[in-house]
Amino acid sequence: MGNETNTRNAATVSLAGTKPIADVPRRLFGSFVEHLGRCVYGGIYEPDHPTADENGFRQDVLDLVKELGVTCVRYPGGNFVSNYNWEDGTGPRDQRPVRRDLAWHCTETNQMGIDDFYRWSQKSGTEIMLAVNMGTRGLKSALEELEYVNGTAGTELADRRVKNGIEEPMDVKMWCIGNEMDGPWQVGHMSPDEYAAAVDRVAHAMKLAESGLELVACGSSNAHMPTFGEWERKVLTKAYRNLDFVSAHAYYMDRGHRTHDAVELQDFLASAEDMTYFINTVAKQADAAKAANNGDKDIALSFDEWGVWYSDAWNEQEDAWQKESANGLHHGTWPVAPHLLEDIYTVADAVVEGSLMITLLKHCDRVRSASRAQLVNVIAPIMAEPNGGPAWKQTIFYPFAEAAAYARGDVYVPAIDSPTVATKSYGDVAAIDAVVTWDAEARRGLLLAVNRDLGAAHDVTVSLDGLAGAGDVTVTRAQILHDDNPYMQNTAEDPTAVTPGELPVSTVDAGTLSFALPAVSWAAVEFTA
Repeated sequence: MGNETNTRNAATVSLAGTKPIADVPRRLFGSFVEHLGRCVYGGIYEPDHPTADENGFRQDVLDLVKELGVTCVRYPGGNFVSNYNWEDGTGPRDQRPVRRDLAWHCTETNQMGIDDFYRWSQKSGTEIMLAVNMGTRGLKSALEELEYVNGTAGTELADRRVKNGIEEPMDVKMWCIGNEMDGPWQVGHMSPDEYAAAVDRVAHAMKLAESGLELVACGSSNAHMPTFGEWERKVLTKAYRNLDFVSAHAYYMDRGHRTHDAVELQDFLASAEDMTYFINTVAKQADAAKAANNGDKDIALSFDEWGVWYSDAWNEQEDAWQKESANGLHHGTWPVAPHLLEDIYTVADAVVEGSLMITLLKHCDRVRSASRAQLVNVIAPIMAEPNGGPAWKQTIFYPFAEAAAYARGDVYVPAIDSPTVATKSYGDVAAIDAVVTWDAEARRGLLLAVNRDLGAAHDVTVSLDGLAGAGDVTVTRAQILHDDNPYMQNTAEDPTAVTPGELPVSTVDAGTLSFALPAVSWAAVEFTA
């Protein structure tokens, strides 16, 4: 990398005296499918593709979803859900209505809906997290959707599902009550007081219908919303009794990506500092709501949208559309599944996503569910080429897949002594960050680490002495994602330009590992003891 120096600094990662903070929640490795761009149409569903099955699902995409290790998928939005009639996506496809989608200015054919997504989830082996429309609908629609999805045969809506070919209840347990309802971009957006009253009514009624549901209230759309904190306080205090989760959404981007500005890139590499602030602030408000209600349960966080999104490109498109549409009336056809938000990711993006995954694991005592947004084509780890083309992995695929496959058991947050880097937004931050998971029964562990320093490599020494009964450690696999050019990308033409390589790891003594992390790198070390 052009601005990397020859400096080699030392960092230590130690588990001495630490205890596990929580078990690894399997829902932490969730994703998100929205009716947006080519995520659904041309992504998971493309009936004319050579690999398509009898349902129109692309098998090459399904194979990569399984390899990615996704456990739970949030559906069908996202902004899309706030103007969506769930009934439109049920029953025979040739009888489904075509609608306008106000969120993304597209035409929705409804060839995919809850019936189809349930069948896809069965094939992909993923749990469904279902979102209901709180923008143009609300209580009645949510209850009817719940009956259709989970009801036992014998009622009108459950029998409609049976008639549509799904005999048994879908058993969807986790439900999002709306999406980003604090956002002025959202159809039917609300004030904190308005949403608090609305979610309280809907959550109460849904729990009357099925008390075992796990319900997610909308939290702030990002940590920079004007009502951030206040929103969570009012919503969670009002509806505490019937809520289980509050959502958190955060996207990050290198604001200097067009000019390769080093100051902006270093800032971007430290994005996990913002995620940490977000988590801590929301957890504090959730605890205040618990105290205000004399409660006996903690409201968990569902970080059900997170990742890298270069939203400046979308903002430019939307600004142009709004400027054009402001002049008179327009009767042109809105596009079907256009190419939207198809970011192509870099090595630096992958390191940031690896850093964000470390942060989620380090806070999994409160973050019990997360959805990396999105899954296919749209700001996604998996790209699916149209017209019979292949599916391929973006750089960001690898850190997620490693954690999903091997993070098991309990999470340990190590003490880290690291050189620091100066950032514009967060001040001085540690160059090295890391987390450890340990499966005591299988006696297998995973160390995830990142070097967020744009300018220097660092020698890292890891002491695993704090692991209960770990003893001598044997490294079974170690890999690193790095390139001297942090802007290197995988592309459709060269989908393996960036892949993890072998990380040399030495054993200093019993339970102590040592390795070098070059500037802007992510690493994973699997071990047994």
